Amino acid sequence: MPNAEYPVAAPATGDGATTWLEKLGPGLITGAADDDPSGIATYSQAGAQFGFQMLWTVFLTYPLMVGIQVVSARIGRVSGKGLAANIREHFPAWLVRAIVALLLVANTINIAADVSAMGEAMTLIAGGSSRWYAALFGVVSLLLQVFIPYHRYVRILKWLTLALLAYVATMFTVHVPWLKVLAATALPHLDWSPEYITTMVAVFGTTISPYLFFWQASQEVEDMQANPQAQPLVKAPGQAGASFLRIKVDTVIGMGFSNLVAFFIMLTTAVTLHQHGIVSIETSAQAATALRPLAGDFAFALFSAGIIGTGMLAVPVLAGSAAYAVAGAFKWAKGLEKTPSQAKGFYGIIAVATIVGIALGFTPIDPIKALYWSAVVNGVISLPIMAVMMLMAGRSSIMGRFVIGPRLRVLGWGATGAMALAVLAMFWTMMQ
Repeated sequence: MPNAEYPVAAPATGDGATTWLEKLGPGLITGAADDDPSGIATYSQAGAQFGFQMLWTVFLTYPLMVGIQVVSARIGRVSGKGLAANIREHFPAWLVRAIVALLLVANTINIAADVSAMGEAMTLIAGGSSRWYAALFGVVSLLLQVFIPYHRYVRILKWLTLALLAYVATMFTVHVPWLKVLAATALPHLDWSPEYITTMVAVFGTTISPYLFFWQASQEVEDMQANPQAQPLVKAPGQAGASFLRIKVDTVIGMGFSNLVAFFIMLTTAVTLHQHGIVSIETSAQAATALRPLAGDFAFALFSAGIIGTGMLAVPVLAGSAAYAVAGAFKWAKGLEKTPSQAKGFYGIIAVATIVGIALGFTPIDPIKALYWSAVVNGVISLPIMAVMMLMAGRSSIMGRFVIGPRLRVLGWGATGAMALAVLAMFWTMMQ
């Protein structure tokens, strides 16, 4: 939104950021958290099973991902409330409860898969018990969320985004036939087999995930509440110019970083695993192990270390987004800036989601096998959430004078439509 249209009055810290680095926050962390260990496994499977044939999906989802995440961020910044609180106030109670319940279940499974992958990666590097490593990583993540205030914790999360550079570096350790890659990316190959369509929906569900919507909207509210000058834009329209510019820069860079890393993971596994006949990868740790004899120890070490770093970034986002959603749905006190005594229910959800996720790794239930279908479920439940978000973003009762314009409407509804087509194609192939 041009600054001239909404002149800045008393910009808040963050909204009045002067350097590109200061403008990065919720969008960067959200984008980086999208490439969690479970996402790495999904992208690795896509590259291993289909080679270059899935690379086009990363470029298709990028503008759609930017559009829908900007919408979620604007809803939070304009209204001063998270998605669940807005859905609770403007839609039937059963809808918000159903969405929150599905999100909580999906996120807990995702946490289980992520901490298990981190434990396996640590075992690959140092030996020992992967289950106890997983428990350690989960507990450390939980303690950091509970005992470090948001304004400090968010700095840790920003630095953890650098872990994704491991996958950029890994790509440069292998030979890439760039002409074939460009051709496959520019001219998408569509395969109507159930395996291809289901994997495509899993990639979409991993890239455009419900927990990312809830997290980015909630972090906009956290950033606003952490600054005494900032207010919801419906009450302080003079802050809109700086806020919208920061959201745009933050989200474009954050989602670009996320999709670039996803592209490199898919490409690395395509030129190594797929070309050597390894077409089945269930976990990110399996991908790292399979890379070792094909790409060398350095690539293996980078890939494994990246799993741990991205897991430490993603687990708090998964647990936190579930807590924001549940607390918003039931009018509980919430926020990582609050102490546990001030927001018992909120921190209780974070603790339960994390502990249950850890515990699943000690049961016969295989969270990794459940993860792939969790990504598919994420793709399915994204549909009603995205539709509700777009309806909210167009309502003046929620957004005031800042209802979204034509460009965001096209991108947001385009993302919703693309997800709908992918899901319908998946169900169609399953019935054949």
